[in-house]
Amino acid sequence: MTLDVGILGYRFMGKAHSNALDRLPMFFPDAPATNRDVLVGRNEEALAEAADRLGFDRTATDWSAVVDEVDVFYNLGPNHVHAEPTIAALEAGTPVLCEKPLARTLPEAEEIAAAADDAGVPAGTAFNYRFIPAIQYAKRLIENGEIGEIRHVRGRYLQDWLVDPEAAWSWRNDEELAGSGALGDLGAHTIDLLQFLVGEQAGPIERLSGHCETFVEERPTADGEETRPVTVDDAFSAQLEFADGVMGTIEATRMATGHKNDHTIEIEGSDGALSFSLERLNELEVMRANHRGFETVLVTDESDPYVDAWWPPGHVLGWEHTFVHENYEFLSAAATGTTDALAASNVATVQDGLAVQRVLDAIQASDERGAWVEVQ
Repeated sequence: MTLDVGILGYRFMGKAHSNALDRLPMFFPDAPATNRDVLVGRNEEALAEAADRLGFDRTATDWSAVVDEVDVFYNLGPNHVHAEPTIAALEAGTPVLCEKPLARTLPEAEEIAAAADDAGVPAGTAFNYRFIPAIQYAKRLIENGEIGEIRHVRGRYLQDWLVDPEAAWSWRNDEELAGSGALGDLGAHTIDLLQFLVGEQAGPIERLSGHCETFVEERPTADGEETRPVTVDDAFSAQLEFADGVMGTIEATRMATGHKNDHTIEIEGSDGALSFSLERLNELEVMRANHRGFETVLVTDESDPYVDAWWPPGHVLGWEHTFVHENYEFLSAAATGTTDALAASNVATVQDGLAVQRVLDAIQASDERGAWVEVQ
């Protein structure tokens, strides 16, 4: 069986997932066969060029005309086009992988989740950092009890691409288009990873205190002829309380001078600790019971998660490989047509995406109220 794939979006994420589809047959021969059927976008000229470069058979400027013609639909567009196309695809019975955050707002995310429940087909949220071998290795250590009872979790995601106040305005700076700024763009990744790694032991995030800040109130348009207001956060921080008493702190910013893509996760337990940085994604810092300090584990052995499909030990993987792993898991579940197959994989479900959206919404609510709030 060959799955006809439709993708909405041909820039950053469209390129990342198309590259992953190209790699799958070579490195994961048991993955379902795919055909890049249709690429969806608005600009016909740019769309045609992208379809040729990314290997698609055809193009479409109307997503509603194709969601019921493909076997799998990837919604990789900006946040404001997550809800409507995703819901339409699900209503057509088409398995969907939707880019994160699941939606601009909590009500939109709830609508998507309800449509997924009704559809009964695999429906995922694209949190690709779950598929870093070192993250999978960390999850294994936690589940095996090797760091004991979880007490503290800490996450930060630091970028600097908006440090310059003259950096051009984009849809990511607009609340109507994005929903939030660094909070949804970067913080969503951190929230999902923490819940993925410790949720089974710590339970869900129950209450929190959040702070959002916008440092640059307006930015020039790309042509430099005018400025437009920035209506989302540039940065946020939050304190978290998990159901079982675990304490957490998270932050994200797009204005951390000197940091390009620094996503760090730290977890401390009664018998050990773990530390991970995306900028050293093949490594995991591990502190075990009775050890006097951290050891650096290079997660590239063939016994490590996903690594047996790639290179000999020590031949490191990169950011793009996370999408290959994600596509392997999602397409394998989509080929079965069952939600159970997706739930048994590492793919974040739409319900996982909704759980993240509830935390994002609570952080915004806490910032507005200046108080701790419960996660709904």
